[in-house]
Amino acid sequence: MKKIIALLLGLVITFSFTGCSQEGEKTTTTDKNTTEKVATDLFDISRYKSDKDKSEWTIAVVTKDNTAAWFKRMEIGVNEFGEKQSINVIQKGPANADAASQVQVIDDLINQGVDALCVVPIDPGAIEASLENAMSKGIVVVTHEASNQVNTLFDVEAFTANDFGAALMDALATEMDQKGKYALMVAYTTSTTHMEYATAQHERQLKAYPNMELVNNGAVPTCESEESIDTSYERAKEVLKANPDLKGFTGVASTDCPGIAKAVEELGLAGKVKIVGVGTPNEFKAYVKSGTISKIKLWDPKDAGYAMCSIAAKILAGEEVGDGSNLDVKGYESVKLSKGANKCLIGQADIEITADNIDNYDF
Repeated sequence: MKKIIALLLGLVITFSFTGCSQEGEKTTTTDKNTTEKVATDLFDISRYKSDKDKSEWTIAVVTKDNTAAWFKRMEIGVNEFGEKQSINVIQKGPANADAASQVQVIDDLINQGVDALCVVPIDPGAIEASLENAMSKGIVVVTHEASNQVNTLFDVEAFTANDFGAALMDALATEMDQKGKYALMVAYTTSTTHMEYATAQHERQLKAYPNMELVNNGAVPTCESEESIDTSYERAKEVLKANPDLKGFTGVASTDCPGIAKAVEELGLAGKVKIVGVGTPNEFKAYVKSGTISKIKLWDPKDAGYAMCSIAAKILAGEEVGDGSNLDVKGYESVKLSKGANKCLIGQADIEITADNIDNYDF
């Protein structure tokens, strides 16, 4: 009898543990499904419609470096949007282009309870966790210059990176008579758009200009400026001295070409080394008028700032945003939707500036 009772107790215990195990597995599966559903819901723009009046919203724009001329220009567009729409907008950024400092700025704004974040990332990967946290709290996230940013509802660009990179190369090739060695500068290799522009330039050169050659055996980029004019000057001097037969130089950060131009002039190479790059007209004017910098290719950061805020406000208002959306600013009247790592809204907002038309632009 004792043996029978012991056997029965053993069976009861065995089934009890089996039941617990099965229940635990069910709970794990349910938790996984819930997590996946929550993650999917983060990208449903309808969940971000605000119940507050728009006068109570705060849209925060986070830049790479709020002291740079490029982002001072962006702030004009951000403030213009706020005044026109009667919405509270603020623009903040680190004192210098440091990824960790930018993360801190973003986290501080999340803790302050802003309604929307519009971010121009230094390093998209470095801010993914912060942006995901923001979205999980119901904060609208929009980015610019970050086509590979995952945790964003929309990334907005003035044009496709391939088109812009190709246009930069076409401009440089024209100045170089389609032959000779050239160099490419970016701010950081972690900067998505900078690397896309530089890669697109090289690809365009290989396809269309066989008599041109990228130095360092075609390595993209040739060097990094670290978003600093002083650093771009030092790096450019190193490249120019190492390649005395260099015929062309491009820079895709607004800090690149002033440093390149300074180095070129200091080494007595003005006019011999053609420079094409991205930047603000007023900052480049002296170099463009002297002929040291041949052309500037750019988009207006004022309009990009306005466009980011426009997307954020439309989402907060519960409006549809997507292919064909009008962001209410020049060059972004009918954006095209492109889906890749994220949903990217692409405008037609490119500008080319030479000595002939630079006086028409005051920024």
